[in-house]
Amino acid sequence: MHLALGSGYPETGSRNESSVHWDMICNMRNGGQILVDGEVFYDSGEFQI
Repeated sequence: MHLALGSGYPETGSRNESSVHWDMICNMRNGGQILVDGEVFYDSGEFQI
């Protein structure tokens, strides 16, 4: 899973301005889950939709 915080790219329409661009990466292939509204959206490297 990849999450980027900070300035966005202007060519994508982003209006975020920040002196920081921070990428957070987490390997979720072995048991990681993301829940959306209480339902499993992502489980162990696979989207469940």
